[in-house]
Amino acid sequence: MYLLGYDIGSSSVKASIIEAETGKCIASDFSPKKEMPIKALKNGWAEQNPEMWWENLKIATKNILDLTKIDPTEIKAIGISYQMHGLVLIDKDLKPVRDSIIWCDSRAVEIGNDAFAKLGEDQCLSTLLNSPGNFTLSKLAWVKNNEPELYAKTYKFLLPGDYIALKLSGIPTTTVSGISEGTYWDFKNNKLSDELLDYYGIDKNKIADIKDTFSVQCKVDKSAALELGLNEGTPITYRAGDQPNNALSLNVLKPGEIASTAGTSGVVYGVIDKVAYDPKSRVNIFAHVNHKEEDPRLGVLLCINGTGILNSWMKNNIMDSGISYAEINDIAATAPVGSGGVTIIPFGNGSERVLENKSTGAIIEGINFNNHTRANLLRAAQEGIVFSFIYGIEIMKEMGLDVKVLKAGNANMFLSPLFRETLASTGNVAIELYDTDGAAGAARGAGIGAGIYKDAEEAFSNLEKISTILPDTDKKDQYLKAYNKWKEVLDKNNR
Repeated sequence: MYLLGYDIGSSSVKASIIEAETGKCIASDFSPKKEMPIKALKNGWAEQNPEMWWENLKIATKNILDLTKIDPTEIKAIGISYQMHGLVLIDKDLKPVRDSIIWCDSRAVEIGNDAFAKLGEDQCLSTLLNSPGNFTLSKLAWVKNNEPELYAKTYKFLLPGDYIALKLSGIPTTTVSGISEGTYWDFKNNKLSDELLDYYGIDKNKIADIKDTFSVQCKVDKSAALELGLNEGTPITYRAGDQPNNALSLNVLKPGEIASTAGTSGVVYGVIDKVAYDPKSRVNIFAHVNHKEEDPRLGVLLCINGTGILNSWMKNNIMDSGISYAEINDIAATAPVGSGGVTIIPFGNGSERVLENKSTGAIIEGINFNNHTRANLLRAAQEGIVFSFIYGIEIMKEMGLDVKVLKAGNANMFLSPLFRETLASTGNVAIELYDTDGAAGAARGAGIGAGIYKDAEEAFSNLEKISTILPDTDKKDQYLKAYNKWKEVLDKNNR
């Protein structure tokens, strides 16, 4: 008996099959092998064609089915993880009416800020737990205001994971967790936010049917079965945004537990059991995958847009062609803690929530042409990313989260020993690395939703820990000195 998980990212689409009994991943693949393109028609915009996700999902699915040769009838459930905050508009024929406005697009910032001011900051934070900000409903309001003909054609608006579920089943559906990430869930009254929907003039009929996160949400239809080589009727039993799903993948479900990722963007995600919010809305609060009105589980999400994308920019623009990230890590480690006085602010990928939706742009300060080399720049980039994490973690601590242990998958920037040491030592946290990823976590989530596992404890009983990284006490003061200098540079440029 097997479980299939998908992870729909902005760089690639990953598919994994796990054996339900052992939790072992028997096959995994992603497509494309190079990053999917992001269209930026204007500064601050970011769009992708949703059909591109589906085409790459088909490729990844075919590859793992060809590799394993398993009988598709043995796949008992499907789970979906997806890039958060995107907007997909479909017409009555269930076809996209435009490209998706994805997570790192910042065109709706001012629309969300105006709503925040006019509806009242206290009112928004006490009901939505966030500013309407640049989230999905604000993006939809942008379309309504600027592309009214496309809004008029819209039958339903969806998140990226909702769109993949639609392609699998032919039925448009969504979840409370997804609605909360779009900031139109009223936590005070446990319902859709009539107030924000009315303010934006959004027709509630354009919202898809709401399903429980762990449930039979829909089933693979004949068309998708033929396209993918799956069995018609296979249930889709779990769906969540990539960061709540990453937390699930690491078995982070209880209050006080912390998960992190560091891919194109970077995230620290902690779970709390009470309705709370940051008065400045610098971190986001969404319904976690196991949230219930009678037993709240909320995810406090710190997102840094300029994370792995900075590391990638360094690789593509200052390094020789063909050099690997592992080699970059080795070169960066030859520079001293503090990067010899070079400081990099990594916020070059749009507005940053942690800065109250301001965009400082990326900043490089302190270069000396006589003393500094690429090693100093590479180390300063990784330190700058870590310091942005620490900056946000300090806000989370103000909300009562006691960050002592941070769990992460052994992937992306957590593959860098320098990144791990800097984060553990500056933040004084232990980092636990696990052999998991978003697609495998979505597959386990599907097992929970299908009732194959009685609970998460059973689903993650065999989750493999790879290593634990402890703070380097000998270097702690050096890291804190470098971090304080980083904050000085940020404060100077964020006034």
